[in-house]
Amino acid sequence: MTISVWLLILIILALVFDFLNGFNDSGGIAATIISSRSLKARTALTITALAGFAGPFIFGVAVAKTIGMGIAAIHFFTIQILIAAVLSATVWSIITWVYGIPSSSSHALIGGLIGALVVSCGVKVLITKGIVVIIIALLFSPLAGLFFGWLVMKIIYRQLRNATPRANVFFKIGQIPTTIALAAANGANDSQKTIGLITLGLITTGYEQHFFVPLWVIVICAVAKSLGSFIGGWSVIRTVGTKFYKIKPIHSFTSQLSASLVIITSSIFGGPVSSTQVLSMSVIGAGAGSGCRK
Repeated sequence: MTISVWLLILIILALVFDFLNGFNDSGGIAATIISSRSLKARTALTITALAGFAGPFIFGVAVAKTIGMGIAAIHFFTIQILIAAVLSATVWSIITWVYGIPSSSSHALIGGLIGALVVSCGVKVLITKGIVVIIIALLFSPLAGLFFGWLVMKIIYRQLRNATPRANVFFKIGQIPTTIALAAANGANDSQKTIGLITLGLITTGYEQHFFVPLWVIVICAVAKSLGSFIGGWSVIRTVGTKFYKIKPIHSFTSQLSASLVIITSSIFGGPVSSTQVLSMSVIGAGAGSGCRK
């Protein structure tokens, strides 16, 4: 098998992973606005897909650089290591989709990459600083989503304590820009992980000499994820949108705004996060801030 064929396999697997990632994440992103009955499901998923495509072009490729240069020195990577990482993460994504579980494709992909590296080269090749940054981003971003969801809801409730029910109109309309922001943030962070892997694949097979992300790599990864988002994950919509508590427009607005702030900030600084976990925790935080119970 020639090197070029290995690269083609990597690209195909990465695009399948991106598609499945979008398929699962679109349900989580669109769940709150659908469950609050502010938009129809197909409209929400269309908005999610378009905004998600634009995300990597808006917020840059800092996360891709973290994946490509923050875990281990580039010369330790091989095309087989990259394929093993994407394949393991793809299998996990399929399992979670079958059972309708909101899951972290980010954890699966990064864990698969680190695991393949350790098996092939040993623990010593890992960059401690980079691994710590990644772990902090993955572990603390959901907690940040929980906190900001709670905090923003408390602030809104305090400011609107004397408001009439007509205030719901603002939140119903306001969910549209927050949905767009959240989808763009999700696209920016999640697509960059496979963008980083494909770029590493280009380097390991000699097509690139340095870590430079070609435009076509950004485009194909964004398209794959957006296509998955458009088709949507209906089982995940039901899980995130209905199993916590009865979501109203104010909860949807607050949770999406909070999650967007966390994910966008992480994307700008190159921190890979699980958008699904951040949003789910933001939903819980918003509910706690308003005193909701299921």
